[in-house]
Amino acid sequence: MTDRWTQAEERFRQREVESRRYKRDDAAWAAYEDDTTVIPRYTDEEPLEPPASTRGGGQRPRRAAPERDDEDLPEPRRPRGRRSEPRAESRSANSRGGSRRRGTRVASRKAAERKRRRRNLWAIASVFVLLFVVAAGFAGYKWVKSAFGPAEDYAGPAGPLVVVQVQPGDTSNQIANAMVAKGVVASSAAFIEAAVRNSNMNAVQPGYYAIPSHVPAMQAVTALVGKESRVGNLVVSEGRLLHDQNDMSTSGRYDGIYRKIAEASCIGIGANQKCVTYEQLDAAGASLDLSALGVPAWAAQGVRDCPDRTRQLEGLIAAGTWDFDPSATPEQILRQLVTASAKSYESTGLLQSGADTKLTPYQALVAASLVEREAKPQDMGKVARVIVNRLQIDQMLQFDSTVNYLLDRTEVATTDADRAQKTAWNTYAMRGLPKTPIAAPSLNALRAMENPDAGPWLYFVTVDKQGTTVFTDDYQEHLRLIARAQRSGILDSSKDNGGR
Repeated sequence: MTDRWTQAEERFRQREVESRRYKRDDAAWAAYEDDTTVIPRYTDEEPLEPPASTRGGGQRPRRAAPERDDEDLPEPRRPRGRRSEPRAESRSANSRGGSRRRGTRVASRKAAERKRRRRNLWAIASVFVLLFVVAAGFAGYKWVKSAFGPAEDYAGPAGPLVVVQVQPGDTSNQIANAMVAKGVVASSAAFIEAAVRNSNMNAVQPGYYAIPSHVPAMQAVTALVGKESRVGNLVVSEGRLLHDQNDMSTSGRYDGIYRKIAEASCIGIGANQKCVTYEQLDAAGASLDLSALGVPAWAAQGVRDCPDRTRQLEGLIAAGTWDFDPSATPEQILRQLVTASAKSYESTGLLQSGADTKLTPYQALVAASLVEREAKPQDMGKVARVIVNRLQIDQMLQFDSTVNYLLDRTEVATTDADRAQKTAWNTYAMRGLPKTPIAAPSLNALRAMENPDAGPWLYFVTVDKQGTTVFTDDYQEHLRLIARAQRSGILDSSKDNGGR
């Protein structure tokens, strides 16, 4: 009996110890193994209460029994109707308490993480706001400075000359932008402020201007409106040739188009002056690359057939006033002028002409150059008809202008020796039209050739110093008119004046 009580007492004591021991939940702790390498020590926050006394149902804690040997303890008495094992509810309560404490720690950790992320987001947002404020402040400063402060301007000294183009229809703003792009002025605002103070700005014409770079806006405007700044402005008179000629009657040089271009290309003064030379233009005009020279398609074959490459562009630079960039290369300058002239020629209806004359556009240009050299403006339509009539019956044109074309020294009447020279242009020695134009025709001459006056005329001659020209289809009458011209001093009677 004593042994049974002793064993029962021992089992009760072991169960009491086991119920008070903290049990680790390995499954729950596995979730934290990656978060920390230090396993925290947990202690119960509240002491476990001993089971209530079976007597009287009181809630007072049981007083600890003094230690004694197991042999002295009586065998405990098993209460009736009660199980000797600890209640399952107590273990469940302890488990729920531990889980609740662990859940609180997880929630605290997540809350701290959310707080840290919010702090980071606020920091990033603050940086962006700061950058925006700085950018807005800088833009505002620039706006206030441009709106209320002085415009940016150069103080000098002046740099090298640069060429600025004023396009047709350009406004002050567009001219100012061109000046800024070329480095003439520091800002368009400064140029406009100076331009509105100079009334001569209204007289600025389209073209090219040589202006010093890096100058104050007021100085740039003054240079622009000055006459000496205009460059690349070319005037080609009607009937002018590419190359120079000398007049027999005046002994003066008749400057060719290449000479005129060279003079108009000069930039600067004195030792710093730069010009394209006559020789450079002559060499550039002989290039076999016709597209680089701007030769239009309707003239390409006629130019290729020219036996003298230095004369292949004859007639393709029209009479008139032209602007070109003098800072360009000789080839580029010629391309500008040939391209602009082709557009001018085409504006008269050259490409659509030929129904009456049976001439190609290039042949019409060649014939128009003959009209230009042979006729007064009021007679151009009749001279054009003479050309068409002679070509249709295969009669030689016999124009002295075609003989003079290759001569260094020219005159109205030609000699027998001159007319006997067989060339690609001498219409006394060949039938049909010359190989190329012999001069720069005017638009009036071109229109006359496109739409000649109606008439049977085959001959014409100027009979007096007032420029009176008489037309006829009778050769004998034509010879009488030549004698009349000789008596008036228009023709030299010592020379054979041909059969015009």
